[in-house]
Formats: sequence, C-alpha cells, structure tokens
Amino acid sequence: QVQLVESGGGLVQAGGSLRLSCAASGRTFSSYAMGWFRQAPGKEREFVATISWSGGNTDYADSVKGRFTISRDNAKNTVYLQMNSLKPEDTAVYYCAGHLSPVLSATPIDYGYWGQGTQITVSS
Repeated sequence: QVQLVESGGGLVQAGGSLRLSCAASGRTFSSYAMGWFRQAPGKEREFVATISWSGGNTDYADSVKGRFTISRDNAKNTVYLQMNSLKPEDTAVYYCAGHLSPVLSATPIDYGYWGQGTQITVSS
C-alpha cells in the first residue's frame, strides 16, 4: 500500500516555473513506477509524465516534452515534477499516481494509487 500527497501547486504567470512534489508513505515506494497526470475542467484526465522505479527511464506527453522534468528520490519517498515555461493550457489539477509494475504506462487505469491532486493555474 502506498499513500500519496501532492504539494507545490499554485498560481503562476505564463513563462514561469513551479515544482510539484509527491510524498509517498509506505514501505515499498521504490518498487512503484510513478506518474503525473492532470485534469482540466470539463476534460478527461491526461498523462503528463512517468518514471520507472529506479528513475532510469522516463516518458512524457508531447505537450510537455522539453518543458517538464519528472524525477524521484527513493531515499525521501518523493517524486517531483519540475515545470518550466508554463502556459495557460497547463492549467489543471495535477495528480501523482503509482503502479506496481516495471513497465511505464501513460494510461490512468494502470495506476492503482492516486493522490488528492493539487491545482496549478497559469495566468496569461
């Protein structure tokens, strides 16, 4: 079992940066691939980024590639999402998620554990 709590959300101007953190409790965090998803009002939840249990493999949505970076620190049971060059279309609730698999996934249904979400608002 893994419990996930996101932090770091807020309001930022277009072109700015934010770093999200996701703190995990549970003794098997390092066994989980982790992902970030987001959901804007009236839209489906969409994939943002994912990272393997070791941190050695990552994948990104095309819309954030080159601007966002996912990383993790297994010693701190924390996964991060560094977001640079933010755009108004990045506005959404961002969710951290975990799944017990060596295979990276961009599909929400593959993730069994979710945080409560944190709001990111990018003003133009």
